[in-house]
Amino acid sequence: MQVGRVVGTVVSSQKDPGLSSLKLLVVEQTDLMGKSKGSHVVAIDSVGAGVGELVLYASGSSARQTEITQNKPVDTVIMGIIDTITLKNETVFTKE
Repeated sequence: MQVGRVVGTVVSSQKDPGLSSLKLLVVEQTDLMGKSKGSHVVAIDSVGAGVGELVLYASGSSARQTEITQNKPVDTVIMGIIDTITLKNETVFTKE
């Protein structure tokens, strides 16, 4: 799993039927404090994430393990919205 921030949306009217009705979001990879690492991916949203939220996402074959992405042509999926991150007994991120 990786941490990222949702920074945008993707609309695609022409796509594989396996992707029909799936929401596409742009995720910027971040460190555990939410600081940008500069790279971006397009991910299927399986949890109702929105722009600005810090999320957990997976890529590769793991992306096809959620209920809505199973057996679909998906390489990246958002599978969690982060509420807090604590490292060494210190909270480094809290959802606003």
